Amino acid sequence: MNGWHRVMAGLMLSLLAGCGNGGEQEDSGATERLGGVAQPEEATQPGEGEEAERVAEPAPFDQDVAFDMSIRLDASSRLLVEGTTNLPPGTRLRVMAERDASGVSWRERVEVGPDGFAAGPFGPGSGLPEGIYRLRVTMPPISVQPSAVQSRLGQRGEHLSGPWVVSSEHGLGQVVEARWSLRIEPDGVRMMP
Repeated sequence: MNGWHRVMAGLMLSLLAGCGNGGEQEDSGATERLGGVAQPEEATQPGEGEEAERVAEPAPFDQDVAFDMSIRLDASSRLLVEGTTNLPPGTRLRVMAERDASGVSWRERVEVGPDGFAAGPFGPGSGLPEGIYRLRVTMPPISVQPSAVQSRLGQRGEHLSGPWVVSSEHGLGQVVEARWSLRIEPDGVRMMP
């Protein structure tokens, strides 16, 4: 045998030796097999362990959707948006700021956390010019929300209510669309009615 064959034979033997269980015996009572077929585990008494398995279902969302918004400009005159909401933590939202005069917009996807959500800065590096802007906060359809959020809001958003709740354009249930107008002035941002 030449050197190459010896190396390959040694490698094969070491692989085969690694396939064994090292001479250790398994506890035959725990995984006993008859004829190579796994046997079912012992049946438990009815009701045994059901208490531990039963997970409390989250309560359906039973409030009107609400937002409390804080909007300001950063040092470079770009828009910063912070908000709190009563939507469940983990709810995915989209925040969009749009300049009314030009239609130019900036968007960011955010997730509701325990302290609300934050988005931005919105605008070019040179800052936003004075004028009227529109701010939108939307919640995409329930089908793209995490399962914990779906269980609170309903499979089609049926537990959502309030003035910000609308039907999805594509028949995917109810969604949230909140809109505000604001004006950027020399001394900051002012919300408009």
